[in-house]
Amino acid sequence: MNTIAIFIKQKRKEAGLTQEEFAVRSGLGLRFVRELEQGKETVRMDKVNQALAMFGMQAVPGIKEG
Repeated sequence: MNTIAIFIKQKRKEAGLTQEEFAVRSGLGLRFVRELEQGKETVRMDKVNQALAMFGMQAVPGIKEG
């Protein structure tokens, strides 16, 4: 599973939100949230950043981890 997927899932659970509640509050679709947390490789970065914004974060370019 990728780092963003792990981060989102962990933070969502820490906030006490179900996937459905997180989807509603972030303005994202439930299907997207599920795919994101499952580590789907082909997700839209604008939506990833929309999810990360819930926790004051954003995805930025960086060196790919091994």
